[in-house]
Amino acid sequence: MLLWLNGPFGGGKTQTAFELRRRLPGSVVCDPEQVGFGLHRTMPRTLRGDFQDLAAWRQGVVEVLDLVLRRHDGPVIAPMTLVEPRYFAEVVGRLRDLGHDVRHFALLASRETVLRRLRERGIGHALSVVAGQVSLRRESFAVAKLDGCLDRLRGEEFAEHVWTDDLPVPRVAERVAASAGLPLAPNTDGPLRGRARRAWTGVRHIRIVR
Repeated sequence: MLLWLNGPFGGGKTQTAFELRRRLPGSVVCDPEQVGFGLHRTMPRTLRGDFQDLAAWRQGVVEVLDLVLRRHDGPVIAPMTLVEPRYFAEVVGRLRDLGHDVRHFALLASRETVLRRLRERGIGHALSVVAGQVSLRRESFAVAKLDGCLDRLRGEEFAEHVWTDDLPVPRVAERVAASAGLPLAPNTDGPLRGRARRAWTGVRHIRIVR
């Protein structure tokens, strides 16, 4: 089974993905964004646009996920914003056509909630001293795309919708797993340990583009 976690930038996809991996025995996270970064690294910076516009990205994601789903014995989790209907059909639709059980979830929240979460990524501001404003540019990109993402993801083709405004990450993971019929291990984290775990996940997945 593939759990595709969609949602706006800053919507909690990565945190939810790794909470699911932590509590779903045998599960793995396969991040389609890494395919895009690999393609970008083969191109001069002046030619790097949205890698989702590259047919190679869409085909590559299908091939990689198809391979993992056929050979890995356990749930596969893909956290990725994908809001262009044609691209969604080419990737998620194609995986379903290949016979895979794909459960799609759009993690949604109000504009105000997502903006607050982006502001709380204080680590991005700290890293900007080292990373030459790269992290701050990514936050600006996320804000610029926010309204379009939220508008498109409310469409029926992007169901199932999970509204996360009032749900902590463990509860979002539980909602996704319950809908997919997957039993999660109990959450043994206390509040302090949970915050520390999520902070570490955030640090590990900061994107520094070269």
